[in-house]
Amino acid sequence: MVTTQLHQCHIAVEGPIGVGKTTLARAIADRMGSAMVEESIDDNPFIELFYDDPSRNALAVQLSFLFSRLRQWQALQQRSLFSSGLVSDYLFAKDRLFATINLSDSELALYDHVARAVAVDIPRPDLVIYLQSNADVIMQRIARRKRRMEQGLGIDYLRRVIAAYDQFFFRYQETPLLIVQTDKLNFADEPEDIDALISRIGKMRSGTEFWADHT
Repeated sequence: MVTTQLHQCHIAVEGPIGVGKTTLARAIADRMGSAMVEESIDDNPFIELFYDDPSRNALAVQLSFLFSRLRQWQALQQRSLFSSGLVSDYLFAKDRLFATINLSDSELALYDHVARAVAVDIPRPDLVIYLQSNADVIMQRIARRKRRMEQGLGIDYLRRVIAAYDQFFFRYQETPLLIVQTDKLNFADEPEDIDALISRIGKMRSGTEFWADHT
C-alpha cells in the first residue's frame, strides 16, 4: 500500500448480499492480526419484515441500519481502533446505496435529510475490496447458509442490488479499490485463495485494480 504498512491498514470488504464479505473479512483479519468489525444485521428488528413486505418496511429498515452503523463507527473512534489494523465487512457508504434501491423518492429525501444531520466524520478506509459475483452463484450461496431472514430474498431484487453496487463502484474514487471477481474463488474452503488475495492486496498502489484468480 502507498500510505501505510498492510497490517496497519483499514480494509473494508464490500459486495452484494451473500457474496462472502464476512467470511473473507474474518480471514484477512486473522491472517494480519487485525481487529475485525462486522456489520450488525441480525439485531435489526425490521429486516425480516422488510423481506416479507418491502414497500411498507423499507424506510424503517434503512433508518435502523443507519443508526446502528453510526453507533458502531462512533464506538470504534472512541476506542482508537483506527490507529492500528482494522478489517470491516462493510463500507459505511453502502447504507445510502441500499436506500436508493429500497426507498421511494419522498422516503429517500427524508433519509438523506436525517443522514446528513447525523453521519459526520466517518473515517475512510485505506482500501476497499469489492467482491463481484453473478446472481445465480450468490443465490446458491444464500441457499447453502440457510439464514431464515433471507428466505424471502428474490433473484430480481438481488440483481437490482448487484447493479447498484456495480454502478456505485464504477464511479468510486474515494480510496484505492480492488475489484475481485469471486465466481471461481472459494474463500470459505480454499486457504490458498485467501493467501493469493492478500498477496495481491500487498501490491496495490492506488486507483482501481482488478483481480479474478491466482492461476
